[in-house]
Amino acid sequence: MAWWKILNASVLLLCASMYLGTGWSLVLFQFPSRARLTTGNYYEQFVPPVQRATRFFTWMTILMMATAIVLIVVDHHSAYLVAPSVLLVAVIAATVLTLKFIVPWNKRMEEGIKDNVELQHVLGNWMRLNWVRVLLWTVEWVAIATWFALRLR
Repeated sequence: MAWWKILNASVLLLCASMYLGTGWSLVLFQFPSRARLTTGNYYEQFVPPVQRATRFFTWMTILMMATAIVLIVVDHHSAYLVAPSVLLVAVIAATVLTLKFIVPWNKRMEEGIKDNVELQHVLGNWMRLNWVRVLLWTVEWVAIATWFALRLR
């Protein structure tokens, strides 16, 4: 197999791994702290990290789409195109979920929430949507890991 194809897929694996790690870190380490978040402490713990992640992951998502398309094109003649196709669909689904449903909750938290009941409502909705996104990110990783497992056997 050509070195550039392995490099391309390795970049895709790296990016999918970043999403996988970020997502499961949220679920395992951040979500359990929800009950301790208040209007007095949520902003610094939530808003700046989400803003930094958004800037970074926007570029990474574009890179993922491009590298997935390269694998689909070069493997179009074989069943190997299934894994990057599944990954691409999951990336697109996670992106749509993020832009259409998660970003509005991010913006609400950026605006500043002064009522603890509202904060818990917003966090609850944000966390439910992020569970879905973490599952999509997991599908992305499994897809590219499967590509490697099948290609390099």
